[in-house]
Amino acid sequence: MTTTTTVPRSGPAAAIRLLLAAALLLGSVIGALLAGAGPASAHAALLSTDPADGAVVATAPKEITLTFSEQIAVGDDAIRVLEPSGKRADKRDVRDLGTGGTVKYGVSLLAGLPDGTYTVAWRAVSADSHPIAGAFTFSIGAPSKTTVAVPQQEAGGGAVGVLYGIARYAAYAGFTVLAGGAAFILLCWPRGASVRPVQRLVVQGWVTLTAATLAMLLLRGPYTTSGGLGGITDLGALGEVLETKTGAALMSRLLLLGAAALFVAVLFGAYARREDPAEKRDLGFGLATGGTVVAAGIAATWALSEHASTGIQSGLAMPVDVLHLLAVAVWFGGLATLLTALYRSDAVERSAVERFSAAAFWSVAVLAATGVYQSWRQVGSWSALTGTRYGQLLLIKIALVAVLVGVAWLSRRWTRRLSEVPVAAVKQTAAAVAVGAGAPGSGGTGADRADLGDRASEADEADAGDAGAAKASVAEGEADAMAGPDAAPDSDAAADAGNDGADPKRAAQLARQRAAVATAERRRTRDADTERSGLRRTVLAEAGIAVVILAVTTVLTSTEPGRTEEEAGLAGTGRAAPAAPTGPAEFKLPFDTGGVGGKGTIRLTLDPAQPGSNEMHVWTEASGGKPLDAEELKVSFTLKAEQIGPLPITPDRVTAGHWSANSVQIPMPGTWQVKVTVRTSDIDQATVDKNIKIG
Repeated sequence: MTTTTTVPRSGPAAAIRLLLAAALLLGSVIGALLAGAGPASAHAALLSTDPADGAVVATAPKEITLTFSEQIAVGDDAIRVLEPSGKRADKRDVRDLGTGGTVKYGVSLLAGLPDGTYTVAWRAVSADSHPIAGAFTFSIGAPSKTTVAVPQQEAGGGAVGVLYGIARYAAYAGFTVLAGGAAFILLCWPRGASVRPVQRLVVQGWVTLTAATLAMLLLRGPYTTSGGLGGITDLGALGEVLETKTGAALMSRLLLLGAAALFVAVLFGAYARREDPAEKRDLGFGLATGGTVVAAGIAATWALSEHASTGIQSGLAMPVDVLHLLAVAVWFGGLATLLTALYRSDAVERSAVERFSAAAFWSVAVLAATGVYQSWRQVGSWSALTGTRYGQLLLIKIALVAVLVGVAWLSRRWTRRLSEVPVAAVKQTAAAVAVGAGAPGSGGTGADRADLGDRASEADEADAGDAGAAKASVAEGEADAMAGPDAAPDSDAAADAGNDGADPKRAAQLARQRAAVATAERRRTRDADTERSGLRRTVLAEAGIAVVILAVTTVLTSTEPGRTEEEAGLAGTGRAAPAAPTGPAEFKLPFDTGGVGGKGTIRLTLDPAQPGSNEMHVWTEASGGKPLDAEELKVSFTLKAEQIGPLPITPDRVTAGHWSANSVQIPMPGTWQVKVTVRTSDIDQATVDKNIKIG
């Protein structure tokens, strides 16, 4: 009896669980960082409005205008103006007023509008496909109370936004696996076209990308209009989506995925069955050429509808973006395929790993070149790199890529130490099984032969105990086959059994059992290889980091570029989070009305000294600090930079030398001139002024 010693090991399922746990941990850390940065921002910035946010105008304007940093798409109801009561105050005639490269839209107001505070709510889709929305107020005559509630949910938020974000991540992951897996087979490991686990991986990439694209197409309508999940079934909204740039890109992607399905069928069909080296090489060249065209087309559906399609140098940025996506797919998708092959295949040749190492090196080079250009284009300055959310995410991505390159260097060291695997033995075993399953009279069918790859994969996952059971079954089967189905104790029956041979069905079963034993033996030998175990661990780590990088990249594509955010800040739109209140503003000024007892000091406080409602207190003091009870006191506020004011304030007298006003409305931030007029008699008065910073 032969005793077989097995090498204990943890299965790939445990390693995959470890990978998922690490990815979730890293994802939660990055999620916490992102949560601290606030919600996702839009990509087209609102630069200015007329009237300005919070402004007080004497008479009603004829129209409301909004100016943006880049092109946007607007609908018929994109700008709504609401009276204090909530009634519509506009004519619903949204017009494009842009000239000379300026992106400006406006809507006309109805005649005879009453005084009060009006709310302007707007929504649009930026040129890079992301929805944007906002609201601001202005007042006619004087501020008033309003019953209008500004929507709190951002455009693209809620459950629809979450599902759309998941679909976007799945689309990136599916494309990476589909394109990268096919590239790994054609460039590095042609034998992988006939390995079932690798086939499943690539097909799953195609299915994931197709399903994610369909989901994005259905979710696009409610995503851009801040609608609910019920909008998925709105065929009218779907028709409107198909007329947009993003809808056309998604439909083009679906058509290209049809061509990709044909490519996958040929790759795992005709190409995998080719035995003649010259024919296989020619077919492989054709597949590589056609596959590159299809993959570039799919990548272009992102480039033509997202960041690369807007901003400066878009004509150069779009092909650069396509190269960037293809390089990501070759590197990350190749990693996923190599990981699958190392855990699920009988043998991966060292030459295949070395070829992938070279392909990954050139992919990193392309990523570095295109990434530097894209970073400059989207960030534009060192201050935006460190001071904007996009720049901070980019720094996280760069750090993760640096770690990934370091782990890849370790993988390269393990690759150099690999010993070549006996691939010829694998082929001989597969051929023997095919003969046993497909021999005439054996009972084997084409389905049996097609099932051999699945059985080999299942045997490859069996543990040592299963291998021992298979050996015992083989030994038992051989004894039964030698005895024959109708064994006889006499010599004539034995002779008949020898002439008739073994039962054909039993022979096919024995062939499959021998294949299972041979596969288990090869697996134990493979797992005992220290170099291959080390390579599997480092490739697993690379794949885990790649998962997190894809997540960060997905968030980056839905974040306002640093260059745009900084330009919006310089334009003074207040799109960034408002600064925390700095507390009350206070100043003292001497005055002299010229009469008896007309000299004193004015002390004024304004709390919280922010746009909106403020509380103002004014004290007048005579020499020596005693209250000076003036006969009249008036205050006005003027913002000369915006030609607003003077806004007159008549405070109420609280007590001798003390006046207050509980609702001083400051329409917008800026440096305001405060004038205080003090009258101490019928003819004696003085006016003093002071500039203070509000907001």
